[in-house]
Amino acid sequence: MDRYSRNDVLRILRISSRQLAGWEKAGLVAISETYSFKDLLQISKLRELQAKRVRSAVIRDSVAAMKQVSGMSNPLLEAGAFSVSSRRMAFRHSGRTMDPTTGQFMLDFEPASVVVHANAHLKVQPIRVDETPSELFAKAIALEENPEAHREAIATYEQVLELDPNHAAAHINLGTLYYNRQEYARAEQAYRKAIEVDPRYALAFFDLGNVLDETGRLVEAVQSYCTAISIAPGYADAHYNLALAYERLQLPRRALRHWKKYVEFDRIGPWANHARLQITRILKGEELQVVWRKPPAVPER
Repeated sequence: MDRYSRNDVLRILRISSRQLAGWEKAGLVAISETYSFKDLLQISKLRELQAKRVRSAVIRDSVAAMKQVSGMSNPLLEAGAFSVSSRRMAFRHSGRTMDPTTGQFMLDFEPASVVVHANAHLKVQPIRVDETPSELFAKAIALEENPEAHREAIATYEQVLELDPNHAAAHINLGTLYYNRQEYARAEQAYRKAIEVDPRYALAFFDLGNVLDETGRLVEAVQSYCTAISIAPGYADAHYNLALAYERLQLPRRALRHWKKYVEFDRIGPWANHARLQITRILKGEELQVVWRKPPAVPER
């Protein structure tokens, strides 16, 4: 069964038609009469967040903010989401936890049992031996929560891509696992494939920029960060890394622009403090002297 009727969704997830209609009205679920397994995963997460008394408006605003700062297309499925309170949500992604509405990174005190896993409490009947790409993707995300299961997560993402080569999020997550293992060639290949599949995927350009930076191709990294920002202007991490890249290219004035942008989105924390220090240092340098030199051929934003 590839599609589920509206009544199937209500029965499988044990939700009311009023709940589903409310999420549709809030723009959290597309109005439809049939749903994919991926849709069921999305609705299941909404159900669990609502059980923790997180209001639909908070979920909507948090998801929209996370899209802006992370470049993700669907944060509820691409990152661990959990409630901090009825008025606040956080997302766990790439080893960090943040509240996207404030841009604030958080210390992770959340018990693992509270994290809304992609496959938590979701039972779909009839049980099948063959798993769909969406089911495998959800399984891989859950495996990523355990560092000891990363090899299995890689194998599972590869299964997803065998079944659906155009699954952009699977390419991204696979690339990140390779990146963390310092297998940069494989990571780059995965990120470039994600871009080929979805040229408007800001996260893919950001992650590609990190690989290019790590492997010494700084000018190419700048180009990639610039593209990520052009797609998602509020992408805080992309501004931060672009500023660092400009600093290393000895272009402090260009870096200054992005240090300032970064502190607009992240006002509290060590990265914000570092950005402010850089702003102060550059401004003091500009007061002392104005030096002309021909800049390298790198993109400017």
